[in-house]
Amino acid sequence: MTGNWNRPFLSIVVPAHNEELRLPRCLTLIEAFLKRQPYQAEVVIVENGSHDRTLEIAREFATTRRWIRPMQVDGRGKGQAVRAGMLAARGDYRFMCDVDLSMPIEEIVHFLPPNVRGYDLAIASRQGEGARRVGEPLHRYIMGRVHSTIVRLIAVRGFADTQCGFKMFSRQAAEDLFRVQQIQGIGFDVELLMIAGSRGYKIKQVPITWHYDSDSRIQLVKDSLGMLRDTWSVRRNLRSGVYAPIEAPAPTRRAA
Repeated sequence: MTGNWNRPFLSIVVPAHNEELRLPRCLTLIEAFLKRQPYQAEVVIVENGSHDRTLEIAREFATTRRWIRPMQVDGRGKGQAVRAGMLAARGDYRFMCDVDLSMPIEEIVHFLPPNVRGYDLAIASRQGEGARRVGEPLHRYIMGRVHSTIVRLIAVRGFADTQCGFKMFSRQAAEDLFRVQQIQGIGFDVELLMIAGSRGYKIKQVPITWHYDSDSRIQLVKDSLGMLRDTWSVRRNLRSGVYAPIEAPAPTRRAA
């Protein structure tokens, strides 16, 4: 990897809650991928509220890999962890990545120029032409499609899959959207897409190969109901101006 460490081309943001078993494999696969790339990259691991060795493992990897940046945030919630990581990231492109790597990390090339030139966001889709779902039980698929249909009807039209955990943001879009994000839990994906749509950002759907993970932390019924509540909150927030753009803080000047 070559380039500027302070301004990498790519940041991969990995939220990690109680992931001591899956994190080593995740980082090993990401490392193998990045070694083959010509650009500078960083991996921001965001631990929040774990009760295992997730943070210690991240720090151990970082001792011999300067491109790994572990960080810790208080409290629970995937939305909170991703927000912290995205705002701490320094890359021109910032990729949200689940620890399970249910999308092979090699597919990240489809989220980067020249494939997404002219787009502000690129979101992974497990639906549509070119997408593949591997090993997913039928009942999980059906429940997921019902939920996605409801989200499309009341929130974001035109997107076949809003909840896949792999999304790319340009530097400008990330710093704009995550500064105004309000939802701390899993409903933050829909929130970000709704805000992005209201701002006129260009969004590309990228069909991927997705492998079902039986260790998924998603509870379809409980989490779907919570997401629907979050969606109505976002609609209210949009109407009331909660998501007005926030200026980036001025850089701190060092004393001479």
